[in-house]
Amino acid sequence: MFGVDNLNDYYDPRLKQDRLDRLLPHPGFRFFHQDIADDKSLTKLFFKARPERVVHLAAQVGVRYSLENAMAYVHSNLVGFAAVLEACRHSGVKRLVYASSSSVYGDNAQVPFSEQDPVDHPLSLYAASKRSNELMAHSYAHLYGLPVIGLRFFTVYGPWGRPDMAPVLFARAIQEGKAIRVFNHGNHQRDFTYVEDVVTGVVAVSCNEPNASAISSPPSGDQVRTSAPFRIYNIGNSAPVKLMEFLATLEQCMGKKAQIEMADAQPGDVLDTWADCRALERDYSYRPNTPLAEGMQRFVDWLKDYYKT
Repeated sequence: MFGVDNLNDYYDPRLKQDRLDRLLPHPGFRFFHQDIADDKSLTKLFFKARPERVVHLAAQVGVRYSLENAMAYVHSNLVGFAAVLEACRHSGVKRLVYASSSSVYGDNAQVPFSEQDPVDHPLSLYAASKRSNELMAHSYAHLYGLPVIGLRFFTVYGPWGRPDMAPVLFARAIQEGKAIRVFNHGNHQRDFTYVEDVVTGVVAVSCNEPNASAISSPPSGDQVRTSAPFRIYNIGNSAPVKLMEFLATLEQCMGKKAQIEMADAQPGDVLDTWADCRALERDYSYRPNTPLAEGMQRFVDWLKDYYKT
């Protein structure tokens, strides 16, 4: 098994290195420090390592940052993903699983979000880049028979989480007695999904074959109109939580009240998210199920230990 990452400084590289340090002692794991958008180096690495299955999670993330640095998303999410597809195609990879995002649903008013819903109106360049990944993946599945599975993640949180996301930002502000800016005056909700549930889902679709019933069941959305080895699944907790309820849960786990400043909505933000995970459950007998209070307590325990406050 090997991992590839450029450990860039979009957020503190020390957190990335600390995550990596937990993997390096494992026998059989090797790490390569390189940019996935370097297609020649990546293809060379694939030919050397000959992976049978690839899990592609590398990307330039964040909705708001895409308003400031559009080209970072083009480089990592479009050029980088094309390089991954090419490396998989030429080295004989048997299955590629890649991260998409719930952001592709935009301001879809129909909930819960289903893989059958139209996703043609992204609200940010980040969302557009993830939808582009899905279309690129389908073309490789159709042209070259590369089996690809896209996973639309819904607001992943938990230990080792990104410091630019609300759970870490809010928790650290509470610890330090700083004010939390709550956008859209708290009038939105998110389908918070615990990270271990996401990992279990990724492993399920990467390592297992779909249930026999999946062969006779109609696939979802764009998949209905294709015979390519191409699938997309939502991975979410299927239990949306209002932002103020999320904050109350975080306060309870932290044992401290938050100082809150209300603010207007930010460009590119989606109002609500809610995952319909019936397709994942049908095909792989799995769906996330960690309650927010339980997952949040694990997250807070990690955060207090890691940041030593």
